Amino acid sequence: MPENNVQRSPLLEEFRTRQNRGRKFELHDVLGSVVEFSSDQHGSRFIQEKLTSASDEDLQLIFDEIYPKANALMTDVFGNYVIQKLIENGTDEMRSKLVESMRNQIHSLSLSTYGCRVVQRALDYVEPEERLNIADELRDQIIPCVRDQNANHVIQKILERVSPTSQIDYIPQAFRGNVYSLAAHCYSCRVLQRIFEFCDKAQSRPLLEELLEDADRLMRDQYGNYVIQWILSKAGRNEKDRIIRLAKGNILRLSKHKFASNVVESIIAAASEEDRYHFIEEIMLEKPIAAVVMMRDQYGNYVLQRFLELAEGQQKQKLVMLIKPVLNNLKRSSSGYTKHLVAIERLLDTTTTRNNAATMTNNPSHSNAGMSSYQ
Repeated sequence: MPENNVQRSPLLEEFRTRQNRGRKFELHDVLGSVVEFSSDQHGSRFIQEKLTSASDEDLQLIFDEIYPKANALMTDVFGNYVIQKLIENGTDEMRSKLVESMRNQIHSLSLSTYGCRVVQRALDYVEPEERLNIADELRDQIIPCVRDQNANHVIQKILERVSPTSQIDYIPQAFRGNVYSLAAHCYSCRVLQRIFEFCDKAQSRPLLEELLEDADRLMRDQYGNYVIQWILSKAGRNEKDRIIRLAKGNILRLSKHKFASNVVESIIAAASEEDRYHFIEEIMLEKPIAAVVMMRDQYGNYVLQRFLELAEGQQKQKLVMLIKPVLNNLKRSSSGYTKHLVAIERLLDTTTTRNNAATMTNNPSHSNAGMSSYQ
């Protein structure tokens, strides 16, 4: 009996059996059963492969058979892939018909695990006017969609594919007054990043200002920290500096936080040389020495590693001399000597090796000795 009590036609049973025995099926062998094949794991894969290289005549035959059942296939676990292939490989007329069949159903399809994939594929391939029609059906459902595990991907795709974004201004408008809660949400935080990436300044600037007002809280948020990191990576210098200023005097506190520690690493990378110098000076302060506390902290140690990688010259030597005795004591006691401390020790050893090599290179006696030996 077929698995999961699925009733299959004799043709599909024969296909599943004989495919494993080397028999080659062609499209003309399954005509009349294309919809059933599309809903079957193995049959769907077969139809997808054939659609990629089908002749115009065969493509039309498959489309004509699938089209009446297209909506059901769009939300089917295997059928949705066949619809996506038709969108990719079909004619403009076929794509338009499929989009027309989706009319007034974009919202329900976007909420569907499989339907949302079809909507996204359509947005990649249809004409600009059709993209706008798809987007417009979600106009009054933006907030529920960006919070949905499936529909948020559709909104992201709309932002990526519709240009100019002034045509979909209702998306960034829906975020106004809601930036903190949406930035701190596991799905809508992704959409907010796409708004910053694709919308023009007139649309994104108010949202960015709203975000920066809550930057300190968002640094420490499970999802908001990703939005702050995006700003540090992609935004303008002024926006980056506003976040960097929030970290001054707070490096130890933020570095010991599970989520904010990731932001601090991004801050270190985005900071100017001058700001980075002051941050390193900050972690070498006494009572207690922040660098030592960070070294032993499960999150702060990663931040300290970034500082060790980017510190330079005498300041780096000072930081190494501050940490190394404490690290050696921990190693001797073997108490709490974790893999994180091993990573820090390697960085210290690398720094020591480079410093020794630099000293030898700059010492004339060593240089002359090397030349004599070579001659």
